[in-house]
Amino acid sequence: MTLTTSAAFTEPAPSALLLLGRGVDLASERGVECVGDLPAPSDPDLVERARAARAALGDRAFVLGHHYQRDEVIAFADVTGDSFKLAREAAARPDAEFVIFCGVHFMAESADILTSNSQQVVLPDLAAGCSMADMAAIDQVEDAWDVLVDAGVAEDTVPVTYMNSTAAIKAFTGRHGGTVCTSSNAHVALRWAFDKVGGLDGTGKVLFMPDQHLGRNTAVLQLGLSLDDCVVFDPRKPNGGLTAQQLKDARMILWRGHCSVHGRFSARNVTDIRAAVPDVTVLVHPECKHEVVTAADMVGSTEYIIKALDAAEPGTSWAVGTELNLVRRLANAHPDKQVHYLDSTVCFCSTMNRIDLPHLVWAMESLAAGRVPNRIVVDADDAHWARVALDQMLALPGY
Repeated sequence: MTLTTSAAFTEPAPSALLLLGRGVDLASERGVECVGDLPAPSDPDLVERARAARAALGDRAFVLGHHYQRDEVIAFADVTGDSFKLAREAAARPDAEFVIFCGVHFMAESADILTSNSQQVVLPDLAAGCSMADMAAIDQVEDAWDVLVDAGVAEDTVPVTYMNSTAAIKAFTGRHGGTVCTSSNAHVALRWAFDKVGGLDGTGKVLFMPDQHLGRNTAVLQLGLSLDDCVVFDPRKPNGGLTAQQLKDARMILWRGHCSVHGRFSARNVTDIRAAVPDVTVLVHPECKHEVVTAADMVGSTEYIIKALDAAEPGTSWAVGTELNLVRRLANAHPDKQVHYLDSTVCFCSTMNRIDLPHLVWAMESLAAGRVPNRIVVDADDAHWARVALDQMLALPGY
C-alpha cells in the first residue's frame, strides 16, 4: 500500500492504493493537522495475553467489533458490523454472560437495551463516546420540544432519531411516538413518520436527530422534498434560531449535529480525486454533507460500501468517503482494485480508536478474574421507551 499526500497522487500504483494526506487543512471541520497513521500494532506479548484471556472466557463472552475499529481489535471480534447489527447479534446470543462491545458508548447502550437482564455489557474504555451522539443532550431535546409546542407544531411532528444517539434520546423518541432509524433504512423510517401526520404531501413534520446531513440527504434525495423544506434547529440559540413561522413552514426539522469524520469530506475532495484518478467511482456515506453526496457517484451505509467494493470489477478505481480504518481494511482486502481515501487530510475517529488492544486485554483479563469492568447499564425507564422506539423500527418494512 502506497502512502502519499493529496498533491502527489497523479500516478496510481497498479495494486490497491490508499491516498493518505498528511497536511493541514484549515478549511476542514476541525482545522487541525491529522496524523496519517495510528501507533504501531501492540507488542507480541500483549497479543498473546489477549489470546489467553479470550480462551479463558470461552463461550461466556461474546466480542463485538465495529467496522471502524483498529485491525488489532477486529482480530479478536467474534462478529463485525455496524452498530445496530452488532446489538442484534448480541441479543441473539442469550447464553453469553458477557458482551464486550468494541465500539462507542451509544452502541453499548443499545446492546444493553436489546440483551437480557442476565447479560452484562462491557465497554473496554468508557471514554469511547461519539461526538455526534453528544451533540443532542436530553435536556436540549426536551427544551426543543417545548419550542415546538409553543409554536403550535408539536402535535403534527414525529421524532425520528438516528441509531447514533444516546439511550435517553431514543427513549424520548419512543415516548413521543417516533422511531429509530439506521443509515440503511432512514428513508423507510421517514416515510413512516410522514404517513403518521398526513403523508409527504401534507403539512406534518419530522424532528430528525442528531445528524442533520443524513436527515437532509434522505429527505431530499430519496423522498423528494426540497432543501427549502428543511430547517436546522440549533440548540445553542434561543428557539433553535428559528421563528415560529419557519417551524410551521418546515417539513424536516433537522438537529444541528454531524459526524466529526464524515463532516470532513468536501466537494473539493471529490473534484480533486476525479482530476487525479481517471474513471474513479466516488462512494460516500450519507452522513456526508449534501454537496458531497450530490457530487458522488454512489451513496450508502457502511454495509453498502463494503458490499459495493466486494462486488466491484477487478481493475476499477474507487474513492471512499468514510472512516479511515474501514477504508484501509477495504484497500487491503481488494488488492485487485485501487481504493483511495477521499479526504485530503487524514483523521481517524478519535473516540472509536480509544478502544485499543490494551483496553480490550484489560477488560477480558478482568472478566476472566471475576471482575466486571466498565459495565454499561441503561436506566430501566429509558430502556423501556428506547426499546419501544427500536421495536417500531423493527416493525418497519424491510426488517
